[in-house]
Amino acid sequence: MTAENTPTRELWSVDARDPRKVWAALKPALDGSGAAILPHPTSPSGLPETVPANVAVIVETSGSTGRPKRVMLSAAALKASAAASDELLGGSGQWLLAVPAHYIAGINVLSRSYFAGTEPVLMPPKGFTAETFVAAAAELTAERRFVSLVPVQLSRLLESDEAVAALSRFTRILVGGQSTPIALLAAARARGLAVSTTYGSSETSGGAVWDGKPLPGVGLRLVDDRIELSGPMLAEGYLDDPRRSAFSFRLHEGVRWYRTDDVGEIVDGVLRVRGRADDMIISGGVKVSLAEVETAVRALPGQSAAVVVAAPHPEWGEAPVVITTTAIELDVLRQSVAAQLSSTAAAPARVILIDEIPLLSTGKPDKLALASVVLK
Repeated sequence: MTAENTPTRELWSVDARDPRKVWAALKPALDGSGAAILPHPTSPSGLPETVPANVAVIVETSGSTGRPKRVMLSAAALKASAAASDELLGGSGQWLLAVPAHYIAGINVLSRSYFAGTEPVLMPPKGFTAETFVAAAAELTAERRFVSLVPVQLSRLLESDEAVAALSRFTRILVGGQSTPIALLAAARARGLAVSTTYGSSETSGGAVWDGKPLPGVGLRLVDDRIELSGPMLAEGYLDDPRRSAFSFRLHEGVRWYRTDDVGEIVDGVLRVRGRADDMIISGGVKVSLAEVETAVRALPGQSAAVVVAAPHPEWGEAPVVITTTAIELDVLRQSVAAQLSSTAAAPARVILIDEIPLLSTGKPDKLALASVVLK
């Protein structure tokens, strides 16, 4: 069958500022009776009128660097992800949508609800507070209840006794979207909360590795330290971008693998994500992971939102630089990071204090903007 007569279906953009619209449009997209959807908080440009017939949802991702990608997900991939999640969770339940509906984590919450035949409770995408979370959690009716959060949301909820009480009634709390500080996880678990970290992306229909271990049916391997994942939940590829699709999704001995942008290591069967491949720098001849430096910095008091980027250095070639909204002495910072990582090369060369960390629409730090700050 040629490209000209390949079956297609309509593609609609859905206003993700109202999660009810996404939930309503997602159901016919998944059962095949309606158009494929691209949830978006604005009006995306350059969309084709149709997509391949097996595509149900397109997720637009910006990441922290690079141009946006439009990831094509089939209903089968989302169903496989939901089934693997249910197997690990010990069954289905009711979900609370606390992240934006255009995030893959939000799509996951809604698709899991659809395949489980349950009605999710939908929080508005803006104005997340401990109070709004507690009110939304009170609307849940099922005994088994689940929620997906990003680290900053969990941190905010731990500051409220009422929110912690509400969280304690959840069967499982998934935290992902970015690296979760060890201290934050420890604080949540010390309060008796059933928290699991997730690792994945839109290309894997969301979290495919929980607490460092792959979900049922997910393959995990390292190729030159680069993390690769396989399984029935992989995306079809990128919309109108065959070159990028061919680079990121590859067949090896009959298995289709997604090549992530992250490097890691597997210790005793548990995956440890070291950071993005393009976050590795050579400082004074030593490999340094900016993600590991950032994790070490964020473990310090008042530095939970600090960001680490690379900057040219006259002696070492490149060096980590900390950008933060909370002042900290450079010597104290250097000593702590060097001790935590057992590497003097990882010690930041500078601290830059700014009023506010610029964010992308996804809520992640805008590292391109921050990289320009260090060059000024």
